[in-house]
Amino acid sequence: MTENFEEFDDLSDEKSKSQIKREMDALQDLGKRLTQLNSEQLDQVPMPDTLDNAVREHQRLKKGEALRRQLQFIGRIMRNLDDEEVDAISHAINAFDASQVEHTQRFHQIESWRDRLLTDKTALTDYLEQHPEADVQHLRQLIRNAQKDQAQQKNLGSSRKLFKYLREVAEATD
Repeated sequence: MTENFEEFDDLSDEKSKSQIKREMDALQDLGKRLTQLNSEQLDQVPMPDTLDNAVREHQRLKKGEALRRQLQFIGRIMRNLDDEEVDAISHAINAFDASQVEHTQRFHQIESWRDRLLTDKTALTDYLEQHPEADVQHLRQLIRNAQKDQAQQKNLGSSRKLFKYLREVAEATD
């Protein structure tokens, strides 16, 4: 009687076809995310040379069917990797995604400050409280020039210069 239970335990460790298919699809999706990275990012991802070459070949291809076959090849290489290698690749890709989100948030925050500084008279005081290292006189000049451009409905780049300065101040504090 106990032998039957042991057999059942052995069978329960095996994966179903559906589970295997889901894992293969997940690896192929991870491979697809690799193909969307730029060359500089790919250099930072810890992966075997065969996978690196396959990903770079995919990026070089232009035709649809060739791209699909190359993506399947990347998936096949991914399936032959051990779990630690897959985890390292996944971690590296997620780090790139997180840094991209962080960069976008920082960009929007700087845009928000620029817009507030151009429209709200008390915004300068708020900004200087948060960024005491900013050059007050230079900042006021940039704000005046940008407001003057807006009033004249001209785009002489003053708003862009203000944004650039706000970004420099933000980067200096990081």
